[in-house]
Amino acid sequence: MCALAAALYASGDASVSLRDSAMRVEADRFLQGLPPDMQQRQVAAIRDAIAGDCSALEQVRQARNHPPAISPDVTAKMLNDRLCLFEPKDYTGEPLPLLVYLHGGGWTFGSINSCGRFCNELAASGLVKVLAVDYRLAPENPFPCGLNDCIEAFDYAVANSASLNIDPHRITVGGDSSGGNLAIAVALTARRDIMPHSLLLFYPVTKAFDDNSRSWRDYGIGYGLDAEIMEEFNRAYTAGGDAADTRISVGLCDEKVLGQLPPTLLVAAGRDILCDQGKEFAAKAAGRVRRIEFPEAVHLFITVPGQETAFRNAVALAVDFMVNDK
Repeated sequence: MCALAAALYASGDASVSLRDSAMRVEADRFLQGLPPDMQQRQVAAIRDAIAGDCSALEQVRQARNHPPAISPDVTAKMLNDRLCLFEPKDYTGEPLPLLVYLHGGGWTFGSINSCGRFCNELAASGLVKVLAVDYRLAPENPFPCGLNDCIEAFDYAVANSASLNIDPHRITVGGDSSGGNLAIAVALTARRDIMPHSLLLFYPVTKAFDDNSRSWRDYGIGYGLDAEIMEEFNRAYTAGGDAADTRISVGLCDEKVLGQLPPTLLVAAGRDILCDQGKEFAAKAAGRVRRIEFPEAVHLFITVPGQETAFRNAVALAVDFMVNDK
């Protein structure tokens, strides 16, 4: 077990905080470096796409779609048009744990490339493999299209465990933000006999609407994910459907349902509009969720460079969780 995980788990508490002054400095610098009109442009693009014109949204997608640097000791290969396997280069040992990873981006943008740095770092540990999923995006493909793609990806991993040289009993499903939402939904819809071994969540969306929580009010402007764009994400994904559907707003499931989830690690950003959603979700999940909060961090530390301390700690916790949580 890594020293960070050992120190945090020693408390035995279901929810713990990791305070680090470097996270505050890096997060503040990260926020200052964001283009001041970035989210306004993205909001306008999503609204146009919902109305039928996806040209501006496609430009947003392409601007964020830069291939990551791949470490010399990692191989990244497309298995088909939606799945990319990140694995230790030339690995021929015992089957490894696998993370099926679902990128964030409000269900409307993001790709294998946007989460590629994180997937690469996990595979570079030499201890796990990662299957990143390019699921269909809203509003062109609203709920349940993206979710169905994610379910298919998990089923693919189970069915092809031998050829992938992975342990079929050690398949974790994970994601950040909207990807975390999809990961939970995959577990909630999976058959009992092929449930994911565990879930790995980074600041997940658990309610696809304004929940009027304190974090929604306090961090809804200027902290990397504004309330205005979050509401447009929700609108694009639900496409006029029922946002209270528990496959969308997974946090609305009752305690009995959430208590059937596999063991879950939820890593939260303290200064994040979604912080309280995740906290409530963890509390309802009947001891299935271990929640670790980075109080000084803000949204996006998994996919957008700039919060290096939070990112590195998240990588260490993820690898430890997948390898040591048996």
